[in-house]
Amino acid sequence: MSQAREHGDAVVASVQDVTDRDTAEALRGSRIFVSRNSFPTASVDEFYWVDLIGLEVTNRAGDRLGMVTGLLDTGAHSVLRVRPHDAPPAASAESCERLIPFVSAYVDEVDIDGRRIVVDWGLDY
Repeated sequence: MSQAREHGDAVVASVQDVTDRDTAEALRGSRIFVSRNSFPTASVDEFYWVDLIGLEVTNRAGDRLGMVTGLLDTGAHSVLRVRPHDAPPAASAESCERLIPFVSAYVDEVDIDGRRIVVDWGLDY
């Protein structure tokens, strides 16, 4: 990829060997994979979503809230989707997941190496 920019809710990119509109149009909706080596280095307190998925989430009291299964982008901020460990396997994610805003008011610590996130969040919400 030689160039990319956000355009509304999509990304517009220039790709090597795609030189005309018809060829580009045929690629609409395609998935693009980028080598991790090509990622810019994240700043302090910045994280790639892919690095957060699978992390254990605990609260300040040490209660295990679950595991990050994904994130949502609300426009204002990202939201962690946390599936409790005791959720029934057949339960839909929406019926049992916790949604925790990924903002400093609720997120105390992100330890990528330790595979955990500590939040100010109760078991009852």
